Amino acid sequence: MIDGKRVLAFIPARGGSKGIPHKNIQDLAGTPLIGHTIKAALDCPYVDTCMVSTDDEEISRVAREQGAWVPFLRPAELATDTSKTIDCLDHAVKKLAADGTPFDVVCLLQATSPFRTADDLTGALEFFASHGCRGTVSVSEVTDSPILMRINPQTRDDTSGTVAKLAVGTYGEHDEFLPAIPRTSTVRRQDMPTFLRVNGAIYINLASDITPQLSLNDNPLGYVIPKSHALDIDEPSDLALAHFLMDGTR
Repeated sequence: MIDGKRVLAFIPARGGSKGIPHKNIQDLAGTPLIGHTIKAALDCPYVDTCMVSTDDEEISRVAREQGAWVPFLRPAELATDTSKTIDCLDHAVKKLAADGTPFDVVCLLQATSPFRTADDLTGALEFFASHGCRGTVSVSEVTDSPILMRINPQTRDDTSGTVAKLAVGTYGEHDEFLPAIPRTSTVRRQDMPTFLRVNGAIYINLASDITPQLSLNDNPLGYVIPKSHALDIDEPSDLALAHFLMDGTR
């Protein structure tokens, strides 16, 4: 609880994963991947309940063994390859309230961010509470400045995807490589501004603000966590890197 508000740590973990089968319960340094996130939530003094949302019986069993609460299995229609995280969060918040277990604050924690710590979550919640309980997302400094990035003109006429659509209309008449950010790069690297990226490790919102239309990545406030805490495991190479980094800390 923080400032009299009940806090739910919500960990989405569906069973389907194409890149790494049963990714959320893969072993990482002797602990299931999801266990690292559960521990961070349980070790945060402000978290009242750590809940895992899954459609998978095996993930449910492992999550319970790691100390999480799994009050129900996620409906199948909210666990497809095209399902949105916000939809399963909205469903859970409404169901919990209807079942007599309402929460005031929801912290969505991706199971694929095993290096995010209890201290990171504690600091983010304090930041959230001290800034008017406005939507907060964890961010970390980027390695390469976007000032030096250019948009590929070959995507100009490809409107099949969301990212490609963003690039349409950003080119001059001669198909020049145009900068991603309209700002001169003729400055020393050390004089360039610091840029931050949403890393997906922590999202914090009032439960009353959760709707299917909410974009968690567009939460207005950013809480900075170290780059070393922001690794997101998506591909086998990410898991291999996580093993290497974990071994280095033991």
